[in-house]
Amino acid sequence: MKAKTCTVLAAACLMWVTTAAAQQTETIRLTIASSHPPVIPWVAAMKNTVVAKTNKALEAKGSKYRIEWNEAYGGVLYNFENTIEAIEQGITDFGWVGTLWEPAKMPLQNIMFATPFTNDDPKINVKVMDQMMAKSPQFRKEWDDQNAVYFSATTSDSYQLFTKFPVTKLEDLKGKKILAAGAVGTWIEALGATFVNAGIPTFYNALQTGVGEGVILIPSGAVPIKLHEVAPYVTYVNMGAVTFGAFAANKKKWLSLPQEVRDVMLPIAKEYAAENIKIVQDREKKGLEKMKADGAKISTLPAAERKRWADSMPNIAKAWVDDNAKKGLPAKQLMLDYMAAMRAAGAKPARDWTKGL
Repeated sequence: MKAKTCTVLAAACLMWVTTAAAQQTETIRLTIASSHPPVIPWVAAMKNTVVAKTNKALEAKGSKYRIEWNEAYGGVLYNFENTIEAIEQGITDFGWVGTLWEPAKMPLQNIMFATPFTNDDPKINVKVMDQMMAKSPQFRKEWDDQNAVYFSATTSDSYQLFTKFPVTKLEDLKGKKILAAGAVGTWIEALGATFVNAGIPTFYNALQTGVGEGVILIPSGAVPIKLHEVAPYVTYVNMGAVTFGAFAANKKKWLSLPQEVRDVMLPIAKEYAAENIKIVQDREKKGLEKMKADGAKISTLPAAERKRWADSMPNIAKAWVDDNAKKGLPAKQLMLDYMAAMRAAGAKPARDWTKGL
């Protein structure tokens, strides 16, 4: 009887402790969203870091707070043209921002599109962009002006050439219709090719129907759409990896969170870039193996031809500087600082974009 009484009392105590703990827990509801689906590396990276790790870290710290995530990916709340507006207006609390689609609001974030053939290492990209954000008030202001908190950059693998014909020298591209997205088009025009502005979802059909004869694209984006089926000649040119967005939060919402929650979330949010790089590099490696297995003809453009390509381009870095200087920005100094940071981080530019600024 005595043992039974003790057992009942122990169970009651355990129930009281569990109930008390549950009563002490406070739930914070947050929305995290993207214009793209979770199969995309920069979206998967958000799920794998902030969503997957925050509550575990809060629990480990003994915090009473827990996050209830409303995950809204794949354009459920907004499309790719409105990513910064969604953060600014609080349509989402956290999310991916595609800065490449914001040349007017965030021109400094697109500096790497103005300096192709500079660096192929995604890790260097993120390191340099984080340095520019830390040291340049102008870089930070672009996020502050949009009511946004920058955590870390989204980077790609290096851009390569996918064509319906073999490419061993630059002259092979003359007169050809080459598809690319936005600013990347300036990388091809000096070769006598015709730039056709298009987006990834249209590339396959455009090549299949003759609208284009080739594409400039990153392998991690090309393989999922089976681009090598219609452009079986894959030429590794290594035009450069670029940062084209970032993981961010609505500033007002971020500052409204309890300090201990922000202290836990900030280092996890900073892990985003490393996770994105890991996914991108893994997919690039597997993508190359997939293309080879499917019979794609993989080659590397000779180093001399690559250098010719870089040198043949108009000085788009100067155009970037001139355009942003008109907006009152210290664009020349920012370009000088950026290229110096790239070299210090280990990049070996095929062209010195600071010449002629």
